[in-house]
Amino acid sequence: QVQLVESGGGLVQPGGSLRLSCAASGSIFSINDMGWYRQAPGKERELVATIFNGGSINYADSVKGRFTISRDNAKKTVYLQMNSLKPEDTAVYFCNAVLRTTLYETYLQHWGQGTQVTVSS
Repeated sequence: QVQLVESGGGLVQPGGSLRLSCAASGSIFSINDMGWYRQAPGKERELVATIFNGGSINYADSVKGRFTISRDNAKKTVYLQMNSLKPEDTAVYFCNAVLRTTLYETYLQHWGQGTQVTVSS
């Protein structure tokens, strides 16, 4: 069993900051990419940022320059530092990890349960 547990969401005023964390646990052999997606009410889930095992990073255009993704491979944890938050960043943020549980398994996508981020005055 693999679990991804997010933390760090909450209510923040526009211009404020939050830091999300996501720890992977369970039977994990190796992790390829880890990332964050978000889903606002009435909208489709969208990519926020991804960080690959080699260190390369992708950001959605809407968060470039404001959000920073990082990971600690020893802790199997990915972080999302969110600065200069805007009301349009309000969404449920989901952690994502592409991993395999044994050497012989294929890489599969796993999701966390989501954490609410609300940006409002």
